[in-house]
Amino acid sequence: MNPNHYRFTNLWDLPATPAAVLAVLERGEEYPLWWPQIREVVQVDATTGRARFRSVLPYDLVVTLDRARRDPAAGVLEVSMAGDLEGWARWTVTGRGDGSRVRYDQEVEVRKRLMRLLAPVARPVFRANHALMMRAARRGLTTRLGVG
Repeated sequence: MNPNHYRFTNLWDLPATPAAVLAVLERGEEYPLWWPQIREVVQVDATTGRARFRSVLPYDLVVTLDRARRDPAAGVLEVSMAGDLEGWARWTVTGRGDGSRVRYDQEVEVRKRLMRLLAPVARPVFRANHALMMRAARRGLTTRLGVG
């Protein structure tokens, strides 16, 4: 097993329409307004941005995000990632009852040197850090949608 390879899946049910959820999720430059760990997003061009994020651990991660897929009809937004993390991340939003089922998938290889060195012993801490970040994302997205 490669200690620097991570795969994450998060599922949330939100009391908002898929269109409303996608409208928030596709505005990457606004993520710092509702997702506390995303400290900065800089738009590079129409389909590329650079993001800096930090959770409870004392380091920043910087990635360049390139739009890989935007399919509102299927409820899919996907980016490729390069930099401190290399891989991809995908939001999939579908209708569920009166609201939405939001699925976040991410598969990355860590490239940040410090994290690579610590991975053999700190992997559980890195996974917990990610879980905290995703809980904050759910709270922030719910608040941003005005449904919390």
